[in-house]
Amino acid sequence: MVRLGLVVAQFDKVGTVIDAMTEHAHEAADERGAELVATVEVPGTYDTPLAADRLARRDDVDAVAVIGAIVTGDTDHDQVIADAAAQGLTDVSLERDTPVTFGVIGPDMSAAEARERVEYGALAVESASQHASNGSNRARQSR
Repeated sequence: MVRLGLVVAQFDKVGTVIDAMTEHAHEAADERGAELVATVEVPGTYDTPLAADRLARRDDVDAVAVIGAIVTGDTDHDQVIADAAAQGLTDVSLERDTPVTFGVIGPDMSAAEARERVEYGALAVESASQHASNGSNRARQSR
C-alpha cells in the first residue's frame, strides 16, 4: 500500500474550493488503495514547500500531494506565489528523492474558474500514488 502525505493550503478567497479539493483527494486515495498517513494544513500556497519537506523526511511517507488554489487579485502577486511554490516543491522532491505532486490550481484564475477545477485535488493524489508505486522513491525502497 502506498502511504501518502497531504499538504493543504488553506488560503481560499472563494470559500469552498479547498474543502472540495480535499474531499476529491481523499476519494482518490481510497479509490487507489493509498493511505493518507498525514495531512498538514498550512496558511497558503507559499507555505507548502516546508510542510512537504517535513512530510518527505518521514519514513512512513512514500509520496506527498500538495493542493491549494491561487486566485488572481489586483496585482501579479498570484504569479509570484505560484512560481515560488512550484520551485520550492520541485526542490523538495529532488532533494528528498520523494515524489511531490503539485495540485495547486491557478494562478491567473478567477474564483469561478477555481470552482471548476476542484478535481485537481484528486489528480495530485493519483499522481503521487502512481509515482510512489512506480518506484520513484528509490531511497526508501533500498532501506
